Amino acid sequence: MGVAKYIKGERGAIKEVIYQSGIKVKPVYGPEDLEKAGFTYEKDLGAPGEYPFTRSIHPQSYRSRAWTTRQYTGFGTPAETNERFKLMIKNGQNGLNVAFDLPTQMGYDSDHPLAQGEVGRVGMAIDSLKDFEIAFAGIPLDKIGSGLTINAVATIMMAMYQAVAEKFGYSKDKISTTPQNDILKEMIGRGAWIFPVEHGVRLVGDSIEYAVKELPRSNPVSICGYHIRESGATPAQEIAYAFAIAKAYIDDVKGRGIDPSDFVGRFSFNLNVYGNLWEQIAKFRAARKLWAKMLKEDYGVTDKKKLFLRGLFGGGGSGLTKEQPENNIMRGAYYALGAALSGAQTTALCSFDEAYTIPTPRSALLSLRTLEMLMDEVGLRDTVDPLAGSYFIETLTLEMEEKIIEEMKEVDKWGGMVKSISNGFVQRKVSRQAYEFEKGMQSGEYKKVGVASQADDPTSKTDVELHEYNEDWAIKSKANLDELRRTRNDKDVKDSLAALEKAARGTDNVMPHLVKCCHAYATVGEMAGVFRDVFGEWSEPGFY
Repeated sequence: MGVAKYIKGERGAIKEVIYQSGIKVKPVYGPEDLEKAGFTYEKDLGAPGEYPFTRSIHPQSYRSRAWTTRQYTGFGTPAETNERFKLMIKNGQNGLNVAFDLPTQMGYDSDHPLAQGEVGRVGMAIDSLKDFEIAFAGIPLDKIGSGLTINAVATIMMAMYQAVAEKFGYSKDKISTTPQNDILKEMIGRGAWIFPVEHGVRLVGDSIEYAVKELPRSNPVSICGYHIRESGATPAQEIAYAFAIAKAYIDDVKGRGIDPSDFVGRFSFNLNVYGNLWEQIAKFRAARKLWAKMLKEDYGVTDKKKLFLRGLFGGGGSGLTKEQPENNIMRGAYYALGAALSGAQTTALCSFDEAYTIPTPRSALLSLRTLEMLMDEVGLRDTVDPLAGSYFIETLTLEMEEKIIEEMKEVDKWGGMVKSISNGFVQRKVSRQAYEFEKGMQSGEYKKVGVASQADDPTSKTDVELHEYNEDWAIKSKANLDELRRTRNDKDVKDSLAALEKAARGTDNVMPHLVKCCHAYATVGEMAGVFRDVFGEWSEPGFY
């Protein structure tokens, strides 16, 4: 899987192995390593399904229920995305992970000048509830859960999902949606932010508060260490920063008078499987333990189920290469193996062609089949946590736990995650690490099969079927917008947007007003425009 630093001696003998999190790996591990670390079964491992959940959050793990498969899906128009949804569900996928194009992510309608050339390119274009009605037509929303991979305008999409469910006759207490809705990670690692930090956190808090009261089956936020890792963070930092972000959201909602026990069980995580296999497994095992410990000790949460670290372990986009792209099929299989051995609840793999393009139906189904093979052929459902008790894995898990705690303490020294993002501390550190890692890749310090020295191999000339950008997507989206504006009730739109603005300027929760705006067929650009007018836009701090 990569990536670790291997220092070799004569004849290629490995003299030293150093993982990205800074852990040095010994040639051999034995019981003395666990004794030295003070390891005990009860404190550090425990039975599956019991605190501290290092082994699994469920007593029988995959023997009782296989992991959910939820491939990232969406492109072009809502009609084309609906076809892909149905293809994946027909072929065994049991959840949706919805991709939105950049204009939608940034709160612009398809006819905005800044949307030119981007409508439908990296996800489906959504301008109003009309588009959701097309995208989710024929999807059983009471049986299929939907992840909405969007952040700055996640409140809008969450409201729109409720509105479309109601249009289709589903009660809001029967639907399950998980908007990513993690604006702080956008500010660290991806860049699709709009509003200043404090206002972005306020919107996340509004969605959590609303879900507690109105959407009992939905998970209002998916804390996304994934993109922080993709941007240059080490595996230990990925978990540390994700937990520090979670604390920021918990503290915001707690400050509204809501007990953390009422909502932390609804948090989920999106975490990355890219990297050295053993380091990833130790990362996830340590994360389950630390999350439960943090909630119990810092926030007084005692309900066992609310201590579970739940989420999606998958992706691995940074591990993919344009050179010899079919090698990515094997990489994806090992990423899936790492996720399964780590106890993932939900997994989605980047498809082998994603270094080039939106996945084709063929590549998306190959990823789905990879996950199914692990379930049904390889034996990953045979027993719970098959690596438990390994001298190496248990020692590595303890060392990973220490590294994560060190990184969290550093964030605390900076004044917490909100302050450290506002000042650019985290961004500077992650960016510098990404630069140093890239230098290491180019120098050969870090190895990537099929890249650099092996790039001239004849197999590197593999053709990839490109998912070409289609200008018709923008034409169709603009025409639909024109029709929408011509036929909707302008008074309803005006009144709902005015109420939204009043809530945004005050302290009322914006979510009920967004639902009304969606039902009135206000556009994404109009709703986000209200927030832009009230909150302004964030200017990232200078790095140097």
